Amino acid sequence: MNSTTIAVDVAKAVFEVAVSEHAGQVRERHRFSRERFRRYLGEQPPATILMEACGSAHYWGREAQTRGHRVVLLPPHAVRPYVVRNKTDRTDAKALLEATRNDEVRPVPVKSETQQALAALHRLRSTWLATRTARINIVRGLLREFGVVIPNGARHVVPALGLLEDADVGVPSLLRPALAEAAREIRELEGWIRTVEHQLEAVAE
Repeated sequence: MNSTTIAVDVAKAVFEVAVSEHAGQVRERHRFSRERFRRYLGEQPPATILMEACGSAHYWGREAQTRGHRVVLLPPHAVRPYVVRNKTDRTDAKALLEATRNDEVRPVPVKSETQQALAALHRLRSTWLATRTARINIVRGLLREFGVVIPNGARHVVPALGLLEDADVGVPSLLRPALAEAAREIRELEGWIRTVEHQLEAVAE
């Protein structure tokens, strides 16, 4: 491992790279596409690769580690104070070099593929739960406007929508197809949530 530090501002398409061999000094700068950056990692002797700990940084961290580099991921909130003047890809890369000189900034470990997949499952579950709650709330509110009150508890909502097949229920026929679709969507979301929960339980066991 040599003394070279390569700070990388990770983006969707263009990566800003700042190379330093002495504290506070940038020896060279580059702008690479994703594939060119991948090749660049393989072309460089083992070095320290600095990145902000965003989602894709863990992927690139693993890519760099397989090529013999040491990877340091820094929390974005710890890097932000070191951005001088306007925030750009160029200043972000320089800020990484400055932030890593602060011993109080604690790096974030690079996640393995499995760790990242588990985190993604939790995020998907949270998103689906929030979407399900939003659908349930709008259905409750709409039905209440037509005098149909659903008991508390999410489990009561879909069965209540099944009652709309009864012509005597005071909900306009114009609205019923959309409410039936909302019930289908809620059931589908609940199915996805259960599937993810079973996956997480299996991994935990």
